[in-house]
Amino acid sequence: MRKHKKNRVFGREVGVRTAMLKSLARSLVLKEKIKTTEAKAKEIRPIVEKLVTKAKDGTIASRRVIASRVGDGSPTEKLMTVIAPKYKTRAGGYTRIIKLGRRLSDGAKMAQIEFVG
Repeated sequence: MRKHKKNRVFGREVGVRTAMLKSLARSLVLKEKIKTTEAKAKEIRPIVEKLVTKAKDGTIASRRVIASRVGDGSPTEKLMTVIAPKYKTRAGGYTRIIKLGRRLSDGAKMAQIEFVG
């Protein structure tokens, strides 16, 4: 019994689930807008919000934490140089979720998650 556990499971084992969330967060940072299921969008939102807050610090330690969360290379660089400076004065709420219709194939609720501004 789950007993009010915090995160969604998505019918996947731990390693697969963390890889999926890492991949979604990486895609959102690189493309700045992605279309996914509503549940997945709601699940990656706090992850990305924390990454942007961490990127606003601009320290080497925060760069290393971001690299461990979304992978080293272009996503880390984009977060630190492009995305974080846009939200320097903003105190949170960097992303928005726009609900779309249902997917034709299986009827899953779809949503678009994007950066604000």
